[in-house]
Amino acid sequence: MTRFALTVEYDGRPFMGWQRQAHGPSVQQAIEEAVATITGETTICHAAGRTDAGVHALGMRAHVEIAKPIEPFRLMEALNARLRPAPVAILACEQVADDWHARFSCTGRSYEYRIANRRAPLTFEKGLAWQVPQPLDAEAMHEASQRLVGRHDFTTFRSAHCQSASPVKSIDRMAVAREDDHVTVRVAARSFLHHQVRSMVGCLALVGMGRWSADDLGEALAAADRARLGLNAPPDGLFFVSATY
Repeated sequence: MTRFALTVEYDGRPFMGWQRQAHGPSVQQAIEEAVATITGETTICHAAGRTDAGVHALGMRAHVEIAKPIEPFRLMEALNARLRPAPVAILACEQVADDWHARFSCTGRSYEYRIANRRAPLTFEKGLAWQVPQPLDAEAMHEASQRLVGRHDFTTFRSAHCQSASPVKSIDRMAVAREDDHVTVRVAARSFLHHQVRSMVGCLALVGMGRWSADDLGEALAAADRARLGLNAPPDGLFFVSATY
């Protein structure tokens, strides 16, 4: 049995998320079915993170185990051929040690959230960015975002359906920057709670609109109360960027 690490890019719009679902298609299912078609084997594709419905990935890391002898490059090419026309691409494939695990060996994950700050409707970016028509102060958002960096109880920014054992997480880096009519939020941590990034971005957007101050954000964090959440951003603009090991 050989374990292969995959780097996966996907457009999350057609999927119910990464994880297999009984009520709709998933990225995991698409890859597992492609492996089955190529090898005749049933396998489980484990990922570094479980993205929600409509969330995208630029470099998700995952792994599968295959008994049939096959070279990594041939497996990558075969998977990409079988995955068409689904918007999923295997960017890299390599053989790894039997104890390497895409999720449990991961020491860091990074995301970015893309906001289209304009009044005109989105055309090419529809479903790939959150459109916010009100002017956003990206500098104020960045300043406020530093209140979230470090180790905190993130209950306020945690989904009621989160399965994590603890609401305490450590944000390593967070930055907000504007380029023309786009505002991008980048965040890195060892791990995240369910909806944490979207919830943090939603509240930072309130700061950018002038409806919240940095102190309001800090108070919401300190409250450790989901009822104090100001806004949960939609999945459209969220991208899993990379995983580190």
